[in-house]
Amino acid sequence: MRHPEKYEAVIGLEIHAQLLTETKMFCNCRNQYGAEPNSHVCPVCLGLPGSLPVPNQKAVEFAIAMGLATHCTIASRSQFARKNYFYPDLPKGYQITQFEQPLCREGWLTIPLPDGEEKVVRIERIHLEEDAGKSIHDPVLAGEGTLLDFNRCGVPLIEIVTYPDLRSPREARIFLERLRTILVYLEICDGNMEEGSLRCDANISLRPVGEQRLGVKTELKNMNSFRNVERALQFEIERQTRVLMDGGRVEAATLLWDASQNRARVMRSKEVVEDYRYFPEPDLVPLTVSREVVQAVSRSLPELPHQKHARFRRQYHLPEQEIQVLVRERALADYFEAVVSRGAEPAFVSRWVVREVVRVLRDRKISAARFPIPPEELAELLHLVEEGSLSQSAARTVFDAMLDTGEGARELVRQMGLQQMSDQRELEEVVNRVLRLFPLQVQQYRNGKTKLLSFFVGQVMKETQGKANPNIVSRILEKELSRKDVFLHKKT
Repeated sequence: MRHPEKYEAVIGLEIHAQLLTETKMFCNCRNQYGAEPNSHVCPVCLGLPGSLPVPNQKAVEFAIAMGLATHCTIASRSQFARKNYFYPDLPKGYQITQFEQPLCREGWLTIPLPDGEEKVVRIERIHLEEDAGKSIHDPVLAGEGTLLDFNRCGVPLIEIVTYPDLRSPREARIFLERLRTILVYLEICDGNMEEGSLRCDANISLRPVGEQRLGVKTELKNMNSFRNVERALQFEIERQTRVLMDGGRVEAATLLWDASQNRARVMRSKEVVEDYRYFPEPDLVPLTVSREVVQAVSRSLPELPHQKHARFRRQYHLPEQEIQVLVRERALADYFEAVVSRGAEPAFVSRWVVREVVRVLRDRKISAARFPIPPEELAELLHLVEEGSLSQSAARTVFDAMLDTGEGARELVRQMGLQQMSDQRELEEVVNRVLRLFPLQVQQYRNGKTKLLSFFVGQVMKETQGKANPNIVSRILEKELSRKDVFLHKKT
């Protein structure tokens, strides 16, 4: 149910990214996912009386890096605050965060739209805070109760808050995907939504087209994938549209997305700022950041995705779709360039990385950083194809064998007997043998049915068990088939 001519969606995102520091935000406990429950806790992250927090310098630097990557102004002075609310997995009864004086302000990020245009999405703030614990509602483990794991308490987070500039679920997904790519490029967050190291809440309201005032917003939570962010927003747009079209009023509420039911349910009425009773954190002095620190972080930034994208287009002249795949993961882009640096032709390398390497990463569910074939070995394999020593189909066979055995390309080609046939005289004999077997098709070709050339190439490849060089075969076939003075007959 959609009424695009009557209402437009107004969407803002709040993204929480866990930072890849060795220790937590305000204590020396290990920041480690998947550890034994309650094994990485101390008086500070449990909020025991008398304990005092100390900020993690690396977390501050990571937050600055994200601020610079998204064109934010970095505050020379920012302030931590207490956000007060009571929930079982928050042992202190408050969360240390930043409120009135965040570390990063007024940034922006450009996203590509499906129609080929670009859109600037403004970022209101990026601030530091600590994570809460984890409630486990598992009937097998807890029966009718709830178990609490406080390992996550105090894990450093940055919260990235956008202005309500997004107008569709698709735009929201594109923005989140691009933001994740930057976080992973900076190596400050692993971006794993399923494990909760990247979490997204969405605020959404509808308003009549042409209206400037914002409508009543609801907040969507518990969306653990890009697809679920898009689906949940679409669900809520359609729900709010039905309410408004029926003459009702949208109530401010926080909703939990249920991916199994493809619907959202109301969790509670939506809080307002006053509910949290913010006040400056009395145990922490204001955070000061010198210009020298900001400059040092700026110098350490890697080439960012949009910069790499532009360079790949300019330097390698690759198809747009292939560039998008290559730059999606920093390690994959680095792998591509490492293969190219060994002398392989960029367009050829790109096709192999986008098709074959990405296939392996997807099937094995690994990152490009863990791809088992070294760049120099893939370059060697591609050199064999480029020089005509190995066919494309045989190269794929060798590629799979390299994955399984860890051996080099040339050695496997020798062991498997896959050296490509490129000898002119030897291939001429095979071609003429094939042509004698198909006199009818030869005559049809000579009568103008030239598409039969691929048929003959296929027959030669079959005859040579895929070892013939198809380019040489095609040239020989064209030459032999043009000799009208030769009488071909089926051999008896």
